Amino acid sequence: MQKTVLFKNSKISFSDTGKGSVVVLLHGFLENNMMWKDVIPVLSKNRRVIAIELLGHGGTEAIGYVHSMELMAEAVKAVLKNLRIRRIALIGHSMGGYVALAFADKYPEKIKGLCLMNSTSLPDDDERKTLRARANKMVQNNFENMVRMSFTNLFSEKSRTVFKSELKMALEEALQTPVQGYIACQEGMRIRSNRMKVLQKNDFKRLIIIGKKDPVLDYETSLEEVKKTNAEAMVFNDGHMSHIENKSSLTEALKTFLRDL
Repeated sequence: MQKTVLFKNSKISFSDTGKGSVVVLLHGFLENNMMWKDVIPVLSKNRRVIAIELLGHGGTEAIGYVHSMELMAEAVKAVLKNLRIRRIALIGHSMGGYVALAFADKYPEKIKGLCLMNSTSLPDDDERKTLRARANKMVQNNFENMVRMSFTNLFSEKSRTVFKSELKMALEEALQTPVQGYIACQEGMRIRSNRMKVLQKNDFKRLIIIGKKDPVLDYETSLEEVKKTNAEAMVFNDGHMSHIENKSSLTEALKTFLRDL
């Protein structure tokens, strides 16, 4: 069951399941809490799992036309403050990982462990910044086609066939994202800063989950990031959507990551 809390006069939607030490889940761009539907039942058997829908996604309202990673981190903080939660393990998929890093940057004392799932501490390069700006212009007149194209491109041709029904369901959720949420988050990701130092200077547990065939994140660059941050790594043979393409292996990896937290 979804709950809400107010943040800057806007509703932030989240779910709260189970009891025990707290783990917070943050979805990616064009996703919502539905992406965690197979993860939450497993993790909540012996933990309290808070899944937060980020600005302009799911049941959470948009705030203006720039959702910076810092602003979304403050929204996460508002949920935790409302629930009187002090320390957490934090897992973020793709854009959710960028928000998790911004949160850890602002509130490192609250973090027991941080997992970047198909995500990175590095900023966009110039090419991707240009692509995001272009997408934000195009989406205003052609939202559905833009979402279909960008979301489908997250899957390899093989995955599009093997996980056809899962892709269809995820795409239906993506198409519920409002245009304002799309634009604001794209801009927020475009201007995000390099947060590798967040992983380097803090001693909380760190895990980076990598897809060898990730179309968004370069495999070799991700491996180099692991080395530079001394983080643990879990490598899957598929792409960007580990919760779909590597569901059982991902769940086991997350259980292992959380074991001592």
